[in-house]
Amino acid sequence: MLLTNLKAATMTDGYGLIEDAAVLVEDGRIAWAGPRLDAPAGEATDCQGMLLTPGLIDCHTHLVHGGSRAHEFEQRLTGISYAEISRAGGGIAATVRATRSQSEADLAASACKRLDALLAEGVTTIEIKSGYGLDRDTEMKMLRVARELSQWRPVDVVTSYLGAHALPPEFKDDRQAYLDLVCNVVMPAVAETGLADAVDAFCEGIAFSVPETRRVFETAKSLGLPVKLHAEQLSNLGGSALAASFGALSVDHIEYLDQAGVDAIAASGTVAVLLPGAFYYLRETQVPPVAALRQAGVPIAVATDLNPGTSPVHSLLTTMNMACVLFGLTPEEALRGVTVNAARALGLSDRGVIAPGKKADLVLWDVARPGDLAYPLGFNPLAAVIHNGELVRGLL
Repeated sequence: MLLTNLKAATMTDGYGLIEDAAVLVEDGRIAWAGPRLDAPAGEATDCQGMLLTPGLIDCHTHLVHGGSRAHEFEQRLTGISYAEISRAGGGIAATVRATRSQSEADLAASACKRLDALLAEGVTTIEIKSGYGLDRDTEMKMLRVARELSQWRPVDVVTSYLGAHALPPEFKDDRQAYLDLVCNVVMPAVAETGLADAVDAFCEGIAFSVPETRRVFETAKSLGLPVKLHAEQLSNLGGSALAASFGALSVDHIEYLDQAGVDAIAASGTVAVLLPGAFYYLRETQVPPVAALRQAGVPIAVATDLNPGTSPVHSLLTTMNMACVLFGLTPEEALRGVTVNAARALGLSDRGVIAPGKKADLVLWDVARPGDLAYPLGFNPLAAVIHNGELVRGLL
């Protein structure tokens, strides 16, 4: 497949834009990319001057879950806080009840509907977390469903075990016993079965403390699983610095990240994942320290945080716009945040850029320039998607 007459945002350096480009795809990989005048010989497909980017990567989602929490949206609009809803048995606990009650088939059916919305906007790789089971069987059920989605849809799925998401009701008076379950029972089972690619945790006042998170991370390290962390979303507990000390792939949310945390993740190479959907839905006012992250050279990724309670966002393009409008990212930073930096947040070095040897996950857009992708709301300019070197959406 030789694609010609296109603008290629290679994302190798900034946009890495080649104005009149060609890209050769062979055996699921990018074999060559560069100016059209230098393209290898072969039968070409004329892309009519459209824009080519790497496949988009949504590096933080809670896509697999049961139930809905639309009523909590109404509660928050009347002035009840997320923390108050959680303490009253809502929030994550409500989704846990719904997820435990559903079969794998039911969870898969609802997950596919959510996934289809993301795939229609050029997502070719997605991370999916567990964390709505909070027991052995349901957590593994969620991870199995997440893994199976790649058999039914043209997408690569990366999974994270998020057992340390919240305390389940049966352990509400015994935090130690629940951490024993997470560390001694579920995590070893998840590692043995290969159901998770990483371990995540929620380090926050309404979730788990820094010492508790440390125990989770130490167990993950002993099992050979990389870590990532929901950190500094509602307060600054220092979770990001802890994550950095374990070489975490990413720290996510980070609205309350301080300079010490920025310095720690900069030194460790950890990616900062911004989740403007949750910021928007919770009507937060504390924005992440984007200027400090830039100055420290921290790679910034952007993701939907698609979940049933605080970020029911089914559009990565919309999330890019939110990151620009709400957090002050440039369109270039937003696009890097859903391609090369999102790949890095998942520990993937084989995608996220258009370069020889990389995975041939590519999206063709009917726009004039890369910045047009983060500009509009509610408009999808996607023309075609190539996944693993095969055309899976649109026409060429």
